[in-house]
Amino acid sequence: MFTNKVVIITGASSGIGAETALEFAKLNATLVITGRNNDNLIQVAKQCEDISPNKIVPLVIVADIIKETNVENIVKETINKFHKIDVLVNNAGILASGSIENTSLEQYDSIMNTNVRGLYYLTMLATPYLIESNGNIVNVSSVAGLRSFPNILAYCMSKAALDQFTRCVALELGPKGVRVNAVNPGVIVTGIHLKGSMTEEAYKVYLKKCNETHAIGRPGTTKEVSAVIAFLASDAASNITGATLPVDGGRHAMCPR
Repeated sequence: MFTNKVVIITGASSGIGAETALEFAKLNATLVITGRNNDNLIQVAKQCEDISPNKIVPLVIVADIIKETNVENIVKETINKFHKIDVLVNNAGILASGSIENTSLEQYDSIMNTNVRGLYYLTMLATPYLIESNGNIVNVSSVAGLRSFPNILAYCMSKAALDQFTRCVALELGPKGVRVNAVNPGVIVTGIHLKGSMTEEAYKVYLKKCNETHAIGRPGTTKEVSAVIAFLASDAASNITGATLPVDGGRHAMCPR
């Protein structure tokens, strides 16, 4: 499905990003995987090579999305090696807790720089190549972009901004043959909540609570998200652009009772 297509995936060293890399590798994509953890990226790259029908070796680029020179290097290395970009998956993101009473400007800046500014710059740099290839973009947002939740204020704001970015860029690039969509996962079992300062005990309680907060009665898996990302990036979704698609077990439709 993605033979001869060059796919960049950010935040590919773990979680949804790593699973998405495997999903595209299965479909024979030529992969560029980026993230901050070199060891993890090398492991993911090896798994991708093993699962790829043509045993295609991914290009591994260690990059921090908040560093402009790193972002520039992602595009530069990709074009130097493959001469084109067909799909950009903006997945890199961070989560942290905090309300208006205790979210520092430092936390706000960290989240907005990672979840919005970094991918804004990468998308800007990749756009000319995506226009050339009639490619497309898939942004990894969150149900927190669609609905409001207390105590993750900066994160909610960043994902709402990402959803609006998705719609606006879809309108701008649609006439030039480039589709732009987002997936909005609910709670997915990855390490992001533990990285976001939640304790292991609190995380177990949180996942159990998902039985009540998600209509299908459980949290989601990374595979359930990566499959939708691959669908949106494929020709099967050729008439879909500007969509923010919940992949959240019905979480976006739930109300407190």
